[in-house]
Amino acid sequence: MPRRSRIVIAGIPWHIIQRGNNRTACFYTDEDYRYYLTTLHEQAKKYQCAVHAYVLMTNHVHLLVTPKKKGSASLLMKHLGQRYVQYINKTYRRTGTLWEGRFRSCLMQEERYVLNCYRYIELNPVRASMVKDPALYLWSSYRANALGKHDGMLTKHQLYESLGECPEERQNHIENYLVRI
Repeated sequence: MPRRSRIVIAGIPWHIIQRGNNRTACFYTDEDYRYYLTTLHEQAKKYQCAVHAYVLMTNHVHLLVTPKKKGSASLLMKHLGQRYVQYINKTYRRTGTLWEGRFRSCLMQEERYVLNCYRYIELNPVRASMVKDPALYLWSSYRANALGKHDGMLTKHQLYESLGECPEERQNHIENYLVRI
């Protein structure tokens, strides 16, 4: 049976999840995380996708992305996944797939879900008991979105921008919003 086509609408944010095959690790060292983020940044620019939030967990990835063109997000994930698997296979002298099938995605059709998605993504390491404070997790967009640390890959979503008049006000609002569990 053929797989169902994704609903694709340019300009609508996507929550993307990609898991390691059999839920096994897909990141082993800090260099792996850095390579993934560098490649994500390159491919997001190439395929015109705005990255709003991310978290790289040991065995899966969450992204909040808005594609500017109809097929952009799928192309981003295809080429990001291919490049990262090639890197892992070469680095660790392995073969075969790293990812568990196609990435999963959910369109954020209602604006109220966008901030909830920020929270879900950026608090993932806290819910997984990896850290008590999301600011301590290095492989997340939390420190940029909530604390103002520069991350050149991120584009603030218009809903994030509407949270305050200045960056400090927006960061304070999102930090307070994110820590309310």
